[in-house]
Amino acid sequence: MSAPIGRHQLLTGWGCTAPTAAEVIHAVDPAVVDVAMERAVAAKGAQGRGLIARGLGRSYGDAAQNAGGTVLDATWLDAIHSVDLTSGVVTVGAGVSLETLMERLVPLGWFVPVTPGTRLVTVGGAIAADIHGKNHHVDGSFCSHVTAMTLVTPTGTFTVTPGSDPELFWATAGGMGLTGVVTDATVQMIPVETSYMLVDTERAADLDSVMDKMLTGDDAYRYSVAWIDCQSTGSRLGRSVLTRGDHARFEDLPDRLRRNPDRARAFVPRTLARVPVTAPSGLLNPLTVGAFNEFWFRKSPTHQVAKPHHMIPFFHPLDGIGRWNRLYGKKGFLQYQFVVPDTHGETVRRVIERLTEVKLASFLAVLKRFGPGDPGPLSFPMPGWTLALDIPVGYHALDQLLDALDEHVMQADGRVYLAKDSRVSPASFRTMYPRVDEFLAVRNRVDPDGVLRSDLGRRLGLCGTPAPTTVTKPTKPRRKRSTASTPRSRSPRSSKAAPGGGTSSKDTTPEEPTAAERTES
Repeated sequence: MSAPIGRHQLLTGWGCTAPTAAEVIHAVDPAVVDVAMERAVAAKGAQGRGLIARGLGRSYGDAAQNAGGTVLDATWLDAIHSVDLTSGVVTVGAGVSLETLMERLVPLGWFVPVTPGTRLVTVGGAIAADIHGKNHHVDGSFCSHVTAMTLVTPTGTFTVTPGSDPELFWATAGGMGLTGVVTDATVQMIPVETSYMLVDTERAADLDSVMDKMLTGDDAYRYSVAWIDCQSTGSRLGRSVLTRGDHARFEDLPDRLRRNPDRARAFVPRTLARVPVTAPSGLLNPLTVGAFNEFWFRKSPTHQVAKPHHMIPFFHPLDGIGRWNRLYGKKGFLQYQFVVPDTHGETVRRVIERLTEVKLASFLAVLKRFGPGDPGPLSFPMPGWTLALDIPVGYHALDQLLDALDEHVMQADGRVYLAKDSRVSPASFRTMYPRVDEFLAVRNRVDPDGVLRSDLGRRLGLCGTPAPTTVTKPTKPRRKRSTASTPRSRSPRSSKAAPGGGTSSKDTTPEEPTAAERTES
């Protein structure tokens, strides 16, 4: 086929910072990916700016940008190739979103194995970031549930499985698109009876209290997350609302839903409102965020048990507000997410204390527990604590503050999440991810000329200029995992889609989508 025609476009991550321009090519068919890759290979060298895939643009920083190069819009690879309703195994194009999988399959009894705080993520993006959710302590990351993928690289197209080429598979899991372009994947879904969750909610007076509740009680739940008030100080430092739950069975629902199975299984996401324009800078400040946090804490139940909630508000509350990132103003915002081992839980306190000291407004702050991580050298999770913070850009000493937080994280043998990052230094990155050379060895095998490039990759030294080998903090030696692609011809693809505040008492009144939620705004 002829060379695909691209369009010059300015791109940012979800945080709306550091825009760069690239030629955006719509990958309307896997053949377009092949041709775009061939063209990028032919242009390698000093003049070539390389290629990176992009999904729905929900990475917060510069992972899906490629200044002066090519960006493949993979959302067009949105075919559902096969669905086995007996086993829950699906094979889909990399551009299929988690939202689409839920819409099609929850009514048929299957739910995505892992979902982050937004359902507007493609399967390809979920693999590139090895996304995690509220259930990591039970189910691990997304790539633990991927059984195969088709990966287009500068040296060929491969079917990659954890068994056929573990090194390439796990380098791609969390590799931020720098090992190739995923065009399709096979995923194991999890069985559910309804589209409802059975949820326990309780307040925690301070950070010590919520961390103790999570340490002693999370193993009894599949899903757990704590919202943290980062504006509270003193004895209320880190006061929280802890929400934990599991998928509801039909027998857990009230009679009116049990009598209507279609309604009990329905998954119909709606946009309730949209932020039409970018808000004035400074709208989210310590005063407004403090008022919101007070309201949110007070409205939450002191202790509520077994309350049925629909999946939509439980997993993805912000998706009901279109373009909510505009609330942070023209300067945009950063999300700072880190993980530290269980033995360094005090780092969570130090970070929150630092934010309260400088009165930096964090509108969204969530704390979760991780179980064992995936084998990938760049996969983010490890057993321990992860805290995610949204921080508006504009604070005069923001760079110095975040560098100081990096120091705390590195001293605790922790790391930041690349899908959220937009500013960590190459040296700090190498300290946080000491197995980066394992990743680079696999990348050099499938992309010896450095064709796959992104703004994040250049910034961290993963493509182009090599990263510095010095580290800012000593790290404990880590045992390297020994992990080894079979070229394959592209199989025919089908474009057919699949069918289809209370007290401590048991409250069986479900929180369903409201009338507004069932109507597009």
